[in-house]
Amino acid sequence: MKKNEIAKGIADKFRNLYDVKPLVVRSPGRVNIIGEHTDYNEGFVLPAAIDKAIYIAVSKRDDELIRLFSADLNDVYEGKLSAVEKSEKHWANYILGVVNQLQLRGHQLRGFNIVVGGDVPIGAGLSSSAAMECAAAFAMNELFQLKIDKLDLVKMAQLAEHAFAGVKVGIMDMFASMFGKKDRVIKLDCRSLEFEYLPLKIEGIKILLLNTNVKHSLASSEYNTRRQQCEQGVEYVKTHHPEVKSLRDVTIEMLDQFVAPKDDIIYKRCKYVIEENIRLHAACADLKKGDIAALGKKMFETHEGLSKQYEVSCKELDFLVDHVKNNPAVLGARMMGGGFGGCTINLVREEAINSLIKEASEAYKSSMQKDISFYIAQTEDGTAVME
Repeated sequence: MKKNEIAKGIADKFRNLYDVKPLVVRSPGRVNIIGEHTDYNEGFVLPAAIDKAIYIAVSKRDDELIRLFSADLNDVYEGKLSAVEKSEKHWANYILGVVNQLQLRGHQLRGFNIVVGGDVPIGAGLSSSAAMECAAAFAMNELFQLKIDKLDLVKMAQLAEHAFAGVKVGIMDMFASMFGKKDRVIKLDCRSLEFEYLPLKIEGIKILLLNTNVKHSLASSEYNTRRQQCEQGVEYVKTHHPEVKSLRDVTIEMLDQFVAPKDDIIYKRCKYVIEENIRLHAACADLKKGDIAALGKKMFETHEGLSKQYEVSCKELDFLVDHVKNNPAVLGARMMGGGFGGCTINLVREEAINSLIKEASEAYKSSMQKDISFYIAQTEDGTAVME
């Protein structure tokens, strides 16, 4: 379905429910080409917004009621502006968390109606949650004319996820969703938030996402554990180098000297992050030259690091990457996102996509006794009002 059709479907549903013409905002999911688990270590990332998005239709009310309707789940949440708190309805928390952040900053809101839906697959590692938070923040900003700049909306969306969803995500997902551009990736410095757009020239190559359709229960707890392990590594180095603030400032030599003797696991975790930042800078040089084959090779290296050093992969993700490794039509592949399930991202020559999907599906079914689903993604512009 094209974005205009989805937006129209959400707007029509809204009119049926509330008999008002809504404001409609679209906010995309994202892929990350390279630079995984570097964002919360103040490193660099290389995401792009994609053509799968969350759509929010919204209008003001005359009272202080909040009424949310999920078109995809056919579920309703009702609450009051004066008592915004975490709900047992998980999906509603992404919107309520944003409202809470706006209130904490003293912004004056009124009651509102929302219908939310879209085509970002949930749990596939494409950041449907960040897309929903950015859509909600952007929609509130437009609806109540709050005049908040886009970067502040991104920061609020991130804090909403920390406070109401309980996951201490880095800023990349929200940033990519808000600032994405068609045919571009964003090289984002997660410390200064300076960024530049780099060309993603992949004529004849498509971004293929293969979804393992597993989400191991480890994901959230292990994510927070990895953060702590990285922070511990920084503390070990800091004792000797007080100027060090995050892994961004740490060299392999420092790790060898101050972390390796103390803790082998923390050493491995930190080494992966430092090497991934180095890889990302090299990948940006590849993009500027249009050398997608060199970029793809680095994606395979990233997967190896995520699987063996950072240990956030799982047998299903490893299987899908190993399966395409020697296929000449696949330029690069790796697991993407927090890990322990979700998708692999693959750069695949267009003419080989159908045969690859068929072959990978059969092999996965036979080895893992599960089905994969797949999405062919393209880069797309970031959060905006739909006309």
